[in-house]
Amino acid sequence: MMALVRRVATPMFGWLPRPLDPVRSIKAKLSGALGFAGGVGLLIFWWSLDWVRIDVMWFAVAVALGLVTLQVMAHGATVPLREMTIAAKAMARGDYTRRVRATSKDEVGELAQAFNQMAADLAAADRQRRELIANVSHELRTPITALRGVLENIVDGVSQAEPETMRVALAQTERLGRLVAELLDLSRLDAGVVPLTRTAIDVRGFLEDAVSEAKVTAEGAGHDVRFEVVAPEIRLTADRERLCQVFANLLNNAARHSPPGGTVRVRAERHDDHVLIAVIDEGDGIPPAERERVFERFTRGERARDGGTGLGLAIAHWVVQLHHGTIAVVEPALATGCHIHVTLPLEAPDRTGR
Repeated sequence: MMALVRRVATPMFGWLPRPLDPVRSIKAKLSGALGFAGGVGLLIFWWSLDWVRIDVMWFAVAVALGLVTLQVMAHGATVPLREMTIAAKAMARGDYTRRVRATSKDEVGELAQAFNQMAADLAAADRQRRELIANVSHELRTPITALRGVLENIVDGVSQAEPETMRVALAQTERLGRLVAELLDLSRLDAGVVPLTRTAIDVRGFLEDAVSEAKVTAEGAGHDVRFEVVAPEIRLTADRERLCQVFANLLNNAARHSPPGGTVRVRAERHDDHVLIAVIDEGDGIPPAERERVFERFTRGERARDGGTGLGLAIAHWVVQLHHGTIAVVEPALATGCHIHVTLPLEAPDRTGR
């Protein structure tokens, strides 16, 4: 009801003058406004009594007590505003820990609650920025250091440019390329540039192609794992390149965290107008407390033993959402392993993918 009143009243009274804008204290504004309104009411009351004679001393005492009362009442109303001013100045210096006590139920209380939410969001953004700098610095430094070492050995004659040595250099270069690609995808995500080119996809053929690429990557990284694909004849409409990002990431993660000789299983099932694709490894799994957080940016968790930016699953989550699907870590049917379920609609909800 109050929201409706505000929507109606705002355009109606927006044209009214604002004579108190030059006053620098909101307490003075409140006191002046209430004093003026009270004075007008008193004059009308006095006029109704045919201008009865009033003792000047008692009139002055009443005015003084009224002003003191107004100051006391206005103080409580303006304390949250002063706290917000102090907190805003602290945030300008990088301190996002300050909060405002929001106990009143009026507009000032709503403003205080919104301010506290903004402060929390800014603190989270600042923390993510620091994590981004730390993670990207680490991820860039590691392959650059390895690549530099390989090249220095070749230049100094310590080692020869043999295929094995060049494969090491190539692996580090590919790692740098993946990092740059993930950062570019992250910038597109933030900018809202999310074009989708939907085509008809044969799920079984698509998963077999994804597994073939994952095998090559796993062998190049020295991971001794096997892949199994079980999928019936299912066709869906989606952006093939974007989905390749999702399953390349899921399969590479599964291969990295599987034990030597382990098996990564990919299973597809049709459920009404959706397809469920499960990626299952035989690793240690993800603790229940981390299963929601692994899809947040820069969250690497306990499984991240051998690198990773913490962006891959966040990008996978973004791509699946673009397709109006879901992705989640589910409770494994067996004692160990990580089970990730991706659910996608068989048909595009609309042409834009939004």
